[in-house]
Amino acid sequence: MNNEKYLISVVGPTAIGKTAKAIEIANYYNTEIISADSRQFFKEMNIGTAVPSPEELASAKHHFIQHVSIEQKYSVGDFEKEAIATINNLFEKHDILVLVGGSGLYIKSIIEGLDNFPEVPTEIREKLNEILEKEGLHILQQQLKGLDPEYFEKADIENPHRIIRALEICIGTGKKFSSFLNKKKKIRPFKTIEIGLTADREIVYDRINRRVDIMMNEGLLDEVKILYAKKGYNALNTVGYKELFRYLEKEISLEFAIEEIKKNTRRFAKRQLTWFRKNKNIEWFNYTDPANSILDYVEEAKS
Repeated sequence: MNNEKYLISVVGPTAIGKTAKAIEIANYYNTEIISADSRQFFKEMNIGTAVPSPEELASAKHHFIQHVSIEQKYSVGDFEKEAIATINNLFEKHDILVLVGGSGLYIKSIIEGLDNFPEVPTEIREKLNEILEKEGLHILQQQLKGLDPEYFEKADIENPHRIIRALEICIGTGKKFSSFLNKKKKIRPFKTIEIGLTADREIVYDRINRRVDIMMNEGLLDEVKILYAKKGYNALNTVGYKELFRYLEKEISLEFAIEEIKKNTRRFAKRQLTWFRKNKNIEWFNYTDPANSILDYVEEAKS
């Protein structure tokens, strides 16, 4: 008798259909879903982060969807700690769980554990945050490109938290941030079966463009207007929100803001695929493949 516990990880670029596939898999195994989409953690952000619909959330139990406020400090380390505790608890009543998301570092924190970094003076982070506020993210991006080009190539360079974290390690230690990565994996009390969803680039980009149009029709601009007063929080310095903040500040037109959202989301999807393609443990499926083909692979991997 097989008493192993299995975590089925479903990853891929944004707008590829991960939520729907994860729900099908979860329903087949009568189990629950751990979300590892870092943009969907925040209560105040709904349309712009493509949070699963009420119908989707009702069809399978989800964890870590809109569970914290943008005003809270919530790191990938916090997520790892809370998610592993939740997973261990859920494995008491389930033999299989589903992990889904497009945030590579958050997925990695569950499967392998986070890398260990040395302590650095807090003054470095404070100085970097000051530069971010006064001079903009692009200054920090160029600084990281010079100090650690390897990490710059694979990082989510539109995420100020990630850029600042990498820079403070580079500056505080005099070593590349990337030199601390991928040291020793943590041993988890479960086995992971990793699934990736993909499509031709043109299809991914078209799905992204159409999703942005749908978001605008569903009221993304109104959501952004409500959040404008809080735009200084890191969680809101993200695609779909920062472009519309610029529109509200009369820097750009609405049409240009929408095109910028599409362009920046396409770039984000490209970085996601670059990250996930480096993981040789992922078995890739076309986004149109029926869930049955994925389930057949899972059953074979379990045996």
